[in-house]
Amino acid sequence: MEKLLQPGVPRREVWAWAMYDFANSGYTTVVITAVFSAYFVAVVAGNAPWATLAWTLALAVSYALVMLTAPLIGAWADAHASKKKLLWLTTLGCVGFTASLSFAAPGALGLAIAALILSNYFFGTGENLIAAFLPELARPRALGRVSGWGWSLGYVGGLVSLGASLAYINWAQAQGLGAANFVPVAMLITAAIFMLASLPTLLMLRERATPQPKHTPRNAWRQVRYTLGHLSQLPDLKRFLICTVLYQAGIQAVITLAAIYASQVFHFDTQRTIVLVLVVNITAAIGAFAFGYVQDRIGHVRAIALTLAGWIAMVLIAWAAPGEGLFWLAANIAGLCMGASQSAGRAMVALLAPPAHQAEFFGLWGLAVKCASIVGPLTYGIASWLTAGDHRQALLITAAWFVAGLWVLRGIRADRGRRAAHRFTLEAEHA
Repeated sequence: MEKLLQPGVPRREVWAWAMYDFANSGYTTVVITAVFSAYFVAVVAGNAPWATLAWTLALAVSYALVMLTAPLIGAWADAHASKKKLLWLTTLGCVGFTASLSFAAPGALGLAIAALILSNYFFGTGENLIAAFLPELARPRALGRVSGWGWSLGYVGGLVSLGASLAYINWAQAQGLGAANFVPVAMLITAAIFMLASLPTLLMLRERATPQPKHTPRNAWRQVRYTLGHLSQLPDLKRFLICTVLYQAGIQAVITLAAIYASQVFHFDTQRTIVLVLVVNITAAIGAFAFGYVQDRIGHVRAIALTLAGWIAMVLIAWAAPGEGLFWLAANIAGLCMGASQSAGRAMVALLAPPAHQAEFFGLWGLAVKCASIVGPLTYGIASWLTAGDHRQALLITAAWFVAGLWVLRGIRADRGRRAAHRFTLEAEHA
């Protein structure tokens, strides 16, 4: 295993890094996907015609805030070699505001939206920061595998948080309690697991980057502008960032609206929705772990293309499914593709990002993902609103994002992009 890691990186540190994926996956699984999303629409917003659109708009605001700040935060982290300090801050922020979702009672729309926006902002910013550690830990030829280890462990973490929430919900329902009673406690459970599971990362992960004298706070925006202005020197990375916006729009729509789609189209209750997401997380963990090896063997571009074809098939099956049987099949295809594509995308950026600018370029990657997180779910939300709640048609529209991403992916060459990244670093040092 040591040959897969950068010199001086112990295996326990890779485990500590991967544990952050374990920790933060509970947030997306419980809050965004399985529990709070459906609770927000049905209970907090009272199943109003605009409820799904309000959910997607709240998330869009949080992702827009991440977009505006991600490149600057990445540049500042590179200037001070302070990814670790910022990771502490974003973790505490996400945990705190996730816990505050427990106060989102029926009708408390303003509080729910504010807590959702802030918790998701800190989550998204932390996601960018932890990803920027990857090239410090893994050798280029092993980026896919190490990234896959993190994503697969992340889905296990999602299972733990979701399983703990399900156990409590089953007990609460046996006591005659309703969603307004057990969902707030599920938010506290999720926040507590996030904090505890992130401690190995926060205590054991080393900051190996060295401060960049030119990247002072005063020059941070200047460096961001330089990077954006010189992306033409990195045509493959630039093209992949565009590709990321497109295919991630579809992925983010599926993640954000999965529970809502299951409840509105197939009338899943909270328990069945949680079981569905539990099963999907298992297939996603398998996909992330196994596909990391496939990616390093067949190449990053081919691996991502394969997963996008799977996403297209998944949407078509879920759209046409007359009953739960085919819907369960589609959901598990989504799980396999989700784990594989998310891991592959992170490894691709690690391969193409210039050395000494990793946090900054992962900030741009985060910007691309958050842009997708705005347009994808909003497309679904607007479509469901305009079609008077036709969630099947809204889902079908998301297939267009995967098709567009596959089209843009065709022109990317990873080897050429890697060489351009090294040239960029040399030119930036003399700029």
